Amino acid sequence: MSNTPYKPYVSPEQSMKEFSFKAILLGILMAVILGAANAYLGLMAGMTVAATFPAAVIAMAVLRPFKGTILEENLARTTGAVGEALAAGAIFTIPAFLMTGVWTEFDMVKSTLLMLVGGILGVLLIILVRRTLVEDAELPFPESVACAEMVKTGQKAGSHAAYMFWAMGLGGFIEFFTSDNGIKLIKPFVRSVFRIPGLSRITYLDSDNTVIYKSSPMEGQMFIESPAANAALTGVGYIIGPKLAALTFSGGVLGWLFLMPIFLFISGEIKNIVTQDLGSWTDIAVSAYNAQVKPIAVGAMLVGAFYTLYKMRSSLATGIGRSISDFKKSRSGVETETLRTDKDLAFPSVITAVVALIIPMIFLYNVFTHNFGSSIVAALVMIVMGLLFAAVAGYLVGIIGSSSNPISGLTLTTLLIAALMMVLMGQKGTEGIAAVLGVAAVVCCVAGVAGDMIQDWKVGHILGGTPWRMQIGGIIGVVAAALTLTFSLRLLQNNVVGGIGGEILPAPQAGLMAAMAKGIVGGEMAWPLVIAGMLLSVVLILIGSPSPMLIAVGMYLPFRSTACIFFGGIVKLFLDKAASKKKPTEKGKEILGNIGLLLASGLIAGQALMGILTAALKGANITLPTSLNNPWLALIIFFIVGFILIYFPYKNMVSSGEYGK
Repeated sequence: MSNTPYKPYVSPEQSMKEFSFKAILLGILMAVILGAANAYLGLMAGMTVAATFPAAVIAMAVLRPFKGTILEENLARTTGAVGEALAAGAIFTIPAFLMTGVWTEFDMVKSTLLMLVGGILGVLLIILVRRTLVEDAELPFPESVACAEMVKTGQKAGSHAAYMFWAMGLGGFIEFFTSDNGIKLIKPFVRSVFRIPGLSRITYLDSDNTVIYKSSPMEGQMFIESPAANAALTGVGYIIGPKLAALTFSGGVLGWLFLMPIFLFISGEIKNIVTQDLGSWTDIAVSAYNAQVKPIAVGAMLVGAFYTLYKMRSSLATGIGRSISDFKKSRSGVETETLRTDKDLAFPSVITAVVALIIPMIFLYNVFTHNFGSSIVAALVMIVMGLLFAAVAGYLVGIIGSSSNPISGLTLTTLLIAALMMVLMGQKGTEGIAAVLGVAAVVCCVAGVAGDMIQDWKVGHILGGTPWRMQIGGIIGVVAAALTLTFSLRLLQNNVVGGIGGEILPAPQAGLMAAMAKGIVGGEMAWPLVIAGMLLSVVLILIGSPSPMLIAVGMYLPFRSTACIFFGGIVKLFLDKAASKKKPTEKGKEILGNIGLLLASGLIAGQALMGILTAALKGANITLPTSLNNPWLALIIFFIVGFILIYFPYKNMVSSGEYGK
């Protein structure tokens, strides 16, 4: 601990409005909206975007005209940002119930209960270690510090919120005119085949010149797919940067352009084609990819997730040790600080609530397993792993920020332990798979929400917020998001072509969870291909790849998606190169980064919300007319999105004068 006195932006002695109706109402609305938007994004791109920054900007823009205080803005942001974290936990696990065949459609009650319990536990469990984490001078909390500085700066000048709002409009506009459920004015990508000259028909001869195989004309075709003209995926690539975007794209190249042609050649599937219909060719290509390349991607993700945890082993061990120590201290009930900025919810109340939440989960797991003993074991695994990984997620967020919180790796660890326990208890088949996914879903929500909460509480710690009020706000945000997210997921499942797990919404993490649960408990897994993927990940680790997990996710996603993410990374690279020539100051770099982040976040949120809206229109049997559906118009989208992500951040940096003269 640092000996430097802690001096928040708003002093503990200062009386300022904080927990107000308008702040909570805005927080609830943001939790619902940002949760739905990130659910759509995560299902489509396999990653979510931390909502702390967008929520802070929206809170400042909306509350300022109503004379909202900085602490009201802080509370609204804390309440609203948790929706994204809960969405991440939900989409990484709950769709796996559908993918494994446990459910034929979303079970509204069970999925809501899983999210509700997981989210509330995430808030309650991280309370136990809040003080240790936020007051630890060794934890930099990079995203929290950046957000707090942005909020403090916004008190003195414009928050640039307009950029985010009109970028949301643009993202929604693009989705409306490119989506299958919208007015299809623009075809966002092209999927086709092309013929390789000289390979359209080949005759294979035996040693005595006997014809043993004469290839189909279709064997001279090669599958191609253009990058998607997609505002949200471009925004994702921009936010994660050129290096990570390139890693994701390399997975797409490896899967679609390297592995798939090999599988098609050696499988003999193409030999059965007797038609010139190119649609048949592409259908076979996609089917082969799903059956043979995706299991390899699952194996690679499995090793990649554990490798991520292994790289963080020192931090994990330290975090666990500190969490246990702080938990022991908190049991004493001794309060050494009584300042407003130090008050958490009462420890006995927190423990009572945690115990109370275990009871409904025992009964839910009993519904899954039809075995009371197995349900108790499942609940014990859930609470032990939840407590452990809440602390771990909080500690990791303190080091690297919530955007890099490895919740998929933590969840996968939980899933494997739960699966082994169910096998030992004799729970196999659908009942065992359901219980394993139920445990994983709760712990995934715990880890996601705990990481987000500690990040937001650190922002509040810097600004002078009251912890117990922020904690109540977090619980309210979780409840609001949990009660609405299932409706969004069901809309997407029923009204997007292919549903969740299809080409438009591939949901890679949920696919991984489904494959592992079925493989261990149900005994259904293409183990040779999964092992091949695991070995591929080992090779990537040995050659020094910085993120085998990202490469594996890129293999799992459609090629058009990874290519568009790569486009967003290239846009960011171009902007950085152009800005570096001006030699910006630290303030200039901050302006450049903030404007770009707001624009990219707006594009993501706008498209995601419009995607859910158009899915709702289809669910209401409202069919919009198809227009030109012209792929060449997609080039305009690439130009417009690329232009705004470069021009406006660069312009604001230059106009600020914060660069070398």
